[in-house]
Amino acid sequence: MSNLNPNVFLNSTIVRPEYFFISGFSGIPHSNYYYIFLCFVYALTVVGNTFVMFMIYTDHSLHSPKYIVVFNLAVSDLCVSTALIPPLIDTFLFKSQLISFEACLTNMFFVFGFLNMQSFTLTVLSYDRCIAICFPLRYYEIVTSKSMLVITTILWIIAGLAILIAVVFISRLSFCKSIVINSYFCDHGPTFRLACNDNTPNYVISWTHPVLIFYLPLLFITGTYISIARALLKIASVEERLKAMKTCTSHLILVGLFYFPICVTFAMGSRIHQNARIINTSLGTVLPPMLNPIIYSLKTEEFTESIKRLYRRIKIHINVSSK
Repeated sequence: MSNLNPNVFLNSTIVRPEYFFISGFSGIPHSNYYYIFLCFVYALTVVGNTFVMFMIYTDHSLHSPKYIVVFNLAVSDLCVSTALIPPLIDTFLFKSQLISFEACLTNMFFVFGFLNMQSFTLTVLSYDRCIAICFPLRYYEIVTSKSMLVITTILWIIAGLAILIAVVFISRLSFCKSIVINSYFCDHGPTFRLACNDNTPNYVISWTHPVLIFYLPLLFITGTYISIARALLKIASVEERLKAMKTCTSHLILVGLFYFPICVTFAMGSRIHQNARIINTSLGTVLPPMLNPIIYSLKTEEFTESIKRLYRRIKIHINVSSK
């Protein structure tokens, strides 16, 4: 599969293959067990994030600015898993590793678009926690439902435009060498590096996008928690300090789950084996969407109380129906 299929689509000077070959996990024994594990992860992701969205939609006590962002996080979690896991399982478990040129770019757009939004929503949640702890008396004045809706809408647009630009530049490349993408999906880097014409714009995008989409948000989150730490040190009561810190624990766990694998992968660079990189990035992409709703259910007091109220309503309904 190293050479281009002779049946290609020519458009002026642009040479496009009919399909790409997703190489995925090469030489890993018993990889089918990993794909079955991903099926389990996807099922939990769908159930968990659908439950979070259902609770926020139906419980009026959760109709607050913070939970507008949590709802968006659940949507992006569910969508990125749907864009990634079912095609991955179809590709490798059912040995369908050929993907058309158009389908490849579509897959790239949706996977990275929703990943971008995950990063942005975690950033907005850190902003929410920073205002709540550093400016508690002005929180409801600064953080309103309208402002959060505006912020999240703008971020959805930015997330989409950022990857759309990258995909448009990919579509202007000529692929006259290999058609083998050394990844588990239509990854941007392994795809544009197959081009045989000038790919400078794509190379620039490959290092500017991680900085703008992942590292700057992570830097912003770090800054907000430095501000939060300074505000907490000014609280005289240890009990009040711990209570304020508790409101941040779920978000900190989500941030660690999302950004740590990304930072490790980029820090290791070419020193990490291809299979290790693929497993690390795939787990780093699919596990946070599964764990996020579990963490929010167990670590967030408002959400826990909402679940208890739902349980009591269901129990009363069952008791009434049985009489």
